[in-house]
Amino acid sequence: LCRATQSLGTNHPEHFRKIEAITLTTQRATVVVVDKEGKTLRDAIIWLDEREAKGRPNLTFLENFAFSIIGMKQTAHMAWRRSKANYLRESEPRVWEKVDKYLLLSGYLTYKLVGEFVDSKASQVGYIPFDYKRKEWISNPRHFKWRLFGIEREKLPRLVEPTEVLGYITKKASEETGFREGLPVIAAGADKQCETLAMGCFSPETANISLGTTATIQTTTYKYIEPLPFMPSYPSIIPGKYNPEVGVFRGYWLISWFKKEIAQHEVKEAERLGVSPETLLNQRLRSVPARSEGLMLQPTWTAGLDKPFSRGSIIGFSDKHTRIHIYRAIIEGINYALMEGLQNIERKTKVKVKRIGLSGGGSNSEEISQITADMFGVPTYKVQTNETSALGAAIAGFVGLKAYNSVEEAIKYMVHITKEFYPNYQIHQIYKEYYDEVYCKTWEALEPLYKKLGNIVKKANRKN
Repeated sequence: LCRATQSLGTNHPEHFRKIEAITLTTQRATVVVVDKEGKTLRDAIIWLDEREAKGRPNLTFLENFAFSIIGMKQTAHMAWRRSKANYLRESEPRVWEKVDKYLLLSGYLTYKLVGEFVDSKASQVGYIPFDYKRKEWISNPRHFKWRLFGIEREKLPRLVEPTEVLGYITKKASEETGFREGLPVIAAGADKQCETLAMGCFSPETANISLGTTATIQTTTYKYIEPLPFMPSYPSIIPGKYNPEVGVFRGYWLISWFKKEIAQHEVKEAERLGVSPETLLNQRLRSVPARSEGLMLQPTWTAGLDKPFSRGSIIGFSDKHTRIHIYRAIIEGINYALMEGLQNIERKTKVKVKRIGLSGGGSNSEEISQITADMFGVPTYKVQTNETSALGAAIAGFVGLKAYNSVEEAIKYMVHITKEFYPNYQIHQIYKEYYDEVYCKTWEALEPLYKKLGNIVKKANRKN
């Protein structure tokens, strides 16, 4: 961060000296622990780190019974195992005993800039005891989430509303970054919330699909809803609003997996042609018809909290299928999962989405953007930049500086649609039939096998 800001000041001094405020947006669910002096105790634990605690949550008999009754016991236990605090306490006890503050990456960077342990409410996404409806730390000290996630209240930072001031650049931070001492640092939000804001999604009629490492679909609502059990809506940067979200944990990460494990031929050919592998693969998407000629992929390479037993699968192979069929099936499979997520959101909001903004790396492809419009059956669009997280954070900053009267007004002047893709409704009907008749029934058909497979693998791992 310091190298980047110093470079900006050196290379563009005419812009650097005009800076009036700083905003931060970071990846979500990345944990940094510090001691009483604010020094890091270990490297950050990024959100993709799959190391887990191995014990069982410290829940009461009644809590365990209640989770069992509603069919969420496995989900609760998975959440406990995935808590980075529980992992540290169990696997790195010497580190944990020195932890004074348990921060997300946004909170740590804010501390380095302003010298206080404070963070934006719209950055709180992770395995933490946060009340997503009230947008504050859970007030009841006996609430099960304190024990489920294993974090004490005194270890957590103070929280501030988005677009409000978190603090001011300290003398030390000024020396390290080049920012002027005393500049305000204004609360923005996590990367996905900033993306949704930058795509102009300020009502439930518009959704944002982020085609990133994790692929997500978000919209914006006044009412708090839970699109899936145990899956909250996240705080929006817009005051009084929420961002319900459903995601595919291994979203466009699957493209990296595909290139490494299957598409080495295309990777080498792209290098020879002087283009990116994605450019070549996306061009060849056009040679495969909608539905990938019967090949269907379920993109749960990593199980989600809503389906703790799930695994990835590809079904429907025949002798006509090629690597490019698999590539298209990956794109379509991720979209099918997001379509299922959107159905859950629309069911809770009782509002139909009429258009979808596309952000993240996958949105760079016109082929993928058109496929997405065809599958969802509504227009998709892109805005003036691929750096939509940064744009969303900038919107929060300008509102905090009172340059605009509201977030909605800032969006009007700062967000510009540059490209739209309209669905082919004939192709949409092909996808809809396949989604209704095949994809939506795949989980139910394979769930018993996933459970058996998981148990067999666990037994084998214990023996090894």
